[in-house]
Amino acid sequence: MSFFISDAFAEAAPAGQGGDPLSSLIFFGGFILIFYFILIRPQQKRAKEHRNLIAALSKGDEVVTNGGLLGKVTNVGDTYISVELADNVVVRLQKQAVASVLPKGSLKATEKEK
Repeated sequence: MSFFISDAFAEAAPAGQGGDPLSSLIFFGGFILIFYFILIRPQQKRAKEHRNLIAALSKGDEVVTNGGLLGKVTNVGDTYISVELADNVVVRLQKQAVASVLPKGSLKATEKEK
């Protein structure tokens, strides 16, 4: 019966094309540059600004901690600072826990809002 139905054979796979290695290199180089400018560089910039902020802390600065506490710096050490949160309430924090320094008089403005 095989003389009525011809056998089906698969075609040979086409030969693989050899891609241009230079275009692949340019593509990956561009990808790395985009990755650098979108992710790595901004993070390094923020880290540098935070290091400068920490180095510039001094007594009397009004700060916000990473936990959201507002207070006034009363003592600055090498790795720790003392922050007065309210009258006779002083806590000791690592310098790294300071998120930002507020403009002078910000704490008095928040006390008036109460």
